[in-house]
Amino acid sequence: MYLYAEDHYLLLVLPPTTAAAFRTLNIGLPRIPLALAATHTIEPTMPHFGDRTNRSDGTREKEKEFAEQAEKLGRLKPHQENDETGSTAAVEAKFITPLDPVVVTANGKRLPAVPVEEAAKLNRLKDGLDGVETPRSPPRGAVREGRDGTAYGARLGSPRTRNLSNGSQNESPHASLSESVPASRTNPLFPPLPMYGPPTILRTAQCIFLRATSSVLSLCFLLAIVAGAIADGIPRIATHIRRRAMLQNPGKRRPFYQEEKQRAQERKAAKQAWKRQQRGTRTPLNEKGTGVAEGQEFVPTEGGADPLVVDISYYARRVGLDAEAFDVETEDGFVIELVHVFNPRDHRRLPRDHRKADGADLFENAPTNHELHPLPDGQKKYPVLMMHGLLQSAGAYCCTDDDSLAFYLAKSGYDVWLGNNRCGLHPRHTQLHYEDPRMWAWNIRQMGVMDLAALISRVLAETGFPKLALIAHSQGTTQTFVALAKEQRPEIGEKISVFCALAPAAYAGPLIGKMYFKVMQLIGPGLFRLVFGIHAFIPLMMKAHHFLPSAFYGWMGYHVFSFLFSWSDQRWDRGLRNRMFQWAPTYVSAESMRWWLGRECFAKQKCILATREEGRLEDLEDEEDDEVIRKFYVDREPKAVTPRMKLQRNITTFHCQTLTHQHHDQTRGKYAWYDSRFPPLALWVAGADNLVDGRRLLRRFDRGREPHVRVVHKKIIEGYEHLDVIWAMDSIEKVGKEVREVIWRTADHEVARVCRTPVGCLKGLEEKPDVGDEVPMMHSGGRLRMASISESRPKFEDIGEENGSEEVLRPGHSLKTSIDRSAETEGEHDHLVGEAREFGPNRPRGDSEAVFDDVQEKENPLG
Repeated sequence: MYLYAEDHYLLLVLPPTTAAAFRTLNIGLPRIPLALAATHTIEPTMPHFGDRTNRSDGTREKEKEFAEQAEKLGRLKPHQENDETGSTAAVEAKFITPLDPVVVTANGKRLPAVPVEEAAKLNRLKDGLDGVETPRSPPRGAVREGRDGTAYGARLGSPRTRNLSNGSQNESPHASLSESVPASRTNPLFPPLPMYGPPTILRTAQCIFLRATSSVLSLCFLLAIVAGAIADGIPRIATHIRRRAMLQNPGKRRPFYQEEKQRAQERKAAKQAWKRQQRGTRTPLNEKGTGVAEGQEFVPTEGGADPLVVDISYYARRVGLDAEAFDVETEDGFVIELVHVFNPRDHRRLPRDHRKADGADLFENAPTNHELHPLPDGQKKYPVLMMHGLLQSAGAYCCTDDDSLAFYLAKSGYDVWLGNNRCGLHPRHTQLHYEDPRMWAWNIRQMGVMDLAALISRVLAETGFPKLALIAHSQGTTQTFVALAKEQRPEIGEKISVFCALAPAAYAGPLIGKMYFKVMQLIGPGLFRLVFGIHAFIPLMMKAHHFLPSAFYGWMGYHVFSFLFSWSDQRWDRGLRNRMFQWAPTYVSAESMRWWLGRECFAKQKCILATREEGRLEDLEDEEDDEVIRKFYVDREPKAVTPRMKLQRNITTFHCQTLTHQHHDQTRGKYAWYDSRFPPLALWVAGADNLVDGRRLLRRFDRGREPHVRVVHKKIIEGYEHLDVIWAMDSIEKVGKEVREVIWRTADHEVARVCRTPVGCLKGLEEKPDVGDEVPMMHSGGRLRMASISESRPKFEDIGEENGSEEVLRPGHSLKTSIDRSAETEGEHDHLVGEAREFGPNRPRGDSEAVFDDVQEKENPLG
C-alpha cells in the first residue's frame, strides 16, 4: 500500500485483496477520494505509482494533474463524501460509442456522459501514470456524409463561444465542467449538452434559482396551454349543446358509436358479474394458473369498477394475464423499468431479487436464458419488445382492455416485454438524485444509444433468444431510427429480427408550424433553461397526479394534449379514455424537450437525421420523380391495372418496389442513414397525422435513399391520427393482426421451430386465416363485430380501382398482410418487363423501369 500527500491531494493505492474494503480516509486533511487499485467491477483501475522515493518532479506533476481531473469528473467534492457514498472520484472513462463516454467512479458506479476531450484526458493521464507507452485515444467511429456536405459523427472542433445562460463558456483546462466547451458533436441536430461537475455552493445556488424561476414561468406556460385548450373547446361545447337542444344525439356522428354503446353495456354487465362473484370464492392472486375454468385459458383475477390506477399488472389481471417489473441499469447508470406481460398458466412471477438490475455491461454479454422454469422446445414464445411515445410510458400499450396491443400479442402467443425510457414515472439513477442537473443532461440520442440497448439486452438475457421483434410508436421509433444510424450504434440492429414502426416520427408534420410551437423555436438555450429549468420538464404535471382525482386528471390530460397535438378521440372508446391518460405525462428532461421544440434541433431541421438544407435537396429530387410518375400515369390506361399486378405488389420484394429501381442509384445510396445492419422494417403510417410526416419517410425508402433497408411491409391508414394506431377501436383489425403476422413471418426459421405458432399464423402466407382462429375479447364479442363493421361516418374517401391502391381500403374490406421473405435475386423481376409490354405504354421498357400498380405512398399527382 502506498500513501502520498502533496498540496492537499491524497493518493492511496491498495492491493486488489483490500481495495474493496476502503472507501475514504480521514487524517486531518480535507477528505480526499481514494484511488482504488482494483475491484471486480473496475477494469482497469487507478494507476500504480511505484516507489514514491524515486519520483521525479514530472511524475509528481502528472499525479497531481490526474488527481485534479479525477475530482473534476467525480460525483462529489472530497469534503462532501462520507461512509455511505464512498469515494466518488473518477477512475477512468469508458466509451460506449465514440461519442458517448461515461465516467466510472472509484465505488464502481457510473456517471452520465462527459465531453469527449475531458474523458480522453482522464484516460491519457491514467495511462501515462501506468507507464503505457501509447496512451489511449478516443475510438473513432463511422462518419456519414450528408448531401449538403455535413459530416455526421465526425469529431468537430468546438465553437469558441456558445449561447448559454451566462452567454459564454470558458475553454481553460482548469475550468469546471459547467464552463467547459464539449469538444465534439454528432450532428447539427444534436448540439453539445450542458455538462456539470461536482456540486459547489455556487452551482447549488444556481440550481435553486433555476428551479424557482422555472417553477413559476413553466406554471404560467402550462396555464396558458390550459386556457388555450378551454378556448379551443368552447365552439365544440356550444355545438354539442345546440344539438342536444334540437333533440339530436351528437354521439351518433362518431364512427363506432353503436359499438361503443354495446361495449359500455358489456363492461357494465361484467362489473355486476364481478360483484356477484365476490360474494363467492375468488382465485387467490398468488395461485393464478390453478383453478382455471375448464376450456378457458384466460380467467380474470381482477374486475369491478375501474379505479384508474397506474399499474400495468392490475389491468393485465383484468383480462386474464399478469405482469412483473424488472429493473434495468443503462450503461450510464440510469435505472429504468422493463415490464413483462405473461400468461399465468405458462409462467410464474419471478422473485424480486431475480428482477433487479444485472449491471451496466449487459449489452456486451451474450444472451443467456435466465428463466427459472423454461418452457420446452415447441412451447417457447418469441420475444417482443414494445417502446412507447413522447411523454408516455409502457402503459400506453395496456389501457384498452383486450384491444391493448400488448395484451393482444401476449394472448396470441408472444412473449411480450414493455420498455420504459429513463426517468419516466419514477426517476432513478445509481448515484445521482433528482436535484443533480447531471441526471437531466440527456436527449433523444441517449434514449436510443443507452436505453434501447439496455432494454434489448435484458430481454435477450431473460429469454435466451438471439434476437427479438421491436415494436415502437412515435418517439419510440425516433430513438430507434437515431440509434441505428451509421454514426450512432448500428450494432443494435443485429439483435432485432424486425422493427415495426407505428406512426413513425422521422420527419416533422405540419403541426410544427403552429403558433405556440413557433414561439418555442424563438427561445434561445439560455432563456429556455430559465423558463423550463435544467431538471425535469414542467414537473408540476406529474406532481398534479398525486393530488388531483384520477378521472379529472385523465379528462384534463386528454383535452390539453388534444389541443397541443391536434388529435381527437373520434375512433377511441370514450369509456376508457380517462384510463389512457393515467400514464401520461411522465418525467422527461428539459433538454429532451428542447431537442424536440427548441430552435436548434428537430423543430428547425424538421428531420431527426438530416438538416433542413438536405430536406430541400430531397424535395427537388422528389419533384423530378413525380414528373416521371405523372408521365407514367398519363400514358397508362385504366385496364392496365390487373389483379395479377396487384398480387405482384404484395408478394414481390419490397425494397425493390420503386418505379425506376432507384435503389441501384449509387448517388442516392451514398447519403444513406443506415448500413446493412439495419433490421427488416415494417411501417404503419397514420394518414391524418399532423404531428409527423410518415409519407415522406416512406418516400425515402421507396426512392432509393436507403439501399440497405429492407421494407417488409408498409401501410397508410387513411383517417387515422397519431394515437389511433394504438388506441383506435379498430386498431387490432388494421394494425394488430398485421403486426402479429409480420413478426412471425420474419423470424428466423430455426428459432421459430422451437416456438409455438401464434394464433392467426397457423396457415401459410398465401392462405386467409380462419375467422374462428382469433384471440377472443374477455367480456365482449367486439372482436368479431369489428372484423366486419362498417364505419357510420368514414373519414377517408374510397379509392378508385384506377389508383390501384390496395393499402387504403374501403370500410369493411380486408387487407392481406404484405411480407417480404427474400432478397432480390437476378431475374426476379423479369416478368414485370413482359407485363409492361402487354399492359403498359406502347414502347417497351427496360429493367431499369419496372412497372407496378401502386404509387399511393408517392402521392400520385393524378390520384
